[in-house]
Amino acid sequence: MRDDNDPELNGKYLGTITKDFVKVADTLKEASYQVRSRKFSKHPIFPVCKTEQPIGQLLIGNKEVKVDWNYYITYLDEFIQRKLVDEKSIEDFKKAYKDPDEFCCLFVVDEEFTNFVYIPYPND
Repeated sequence: MRDDNDPELNGKYLGTITKDFVKVADTLKEASYQVRSRKFSKHPIFPVCKTEQPIGQLLIGNKEVKVDWNYYITYLDEFIQRKLVDEKSIEDFKKAYKDPDEFCCLFVVDEEFTNFVYIPYPND
């Protein structure tokens, strides 16, 4: 697990993710706030995938909204239960996790790329 955004992401993925993100950022930010304020988790994670995937609950589907990606919502506990973040890496993950009021933690799932990516929420 890397702390910074992977250079591999920059070309192929960042453009399409960023284009979508501006359309869904307010919804994701509110969902992140709700997860944290209700004390479900301090670490909300939004898996994104162009197809269906099993992690989390679908929040925004690309059939309902004109976006390329499906946006799911979950949190760190599910990643630990599914052994996507192993017990030894929990503290590293928490240290790398950026301020959820400013950054959205996406878990990008695609054929050639699977990784955590932090995207800043647009300023109001």
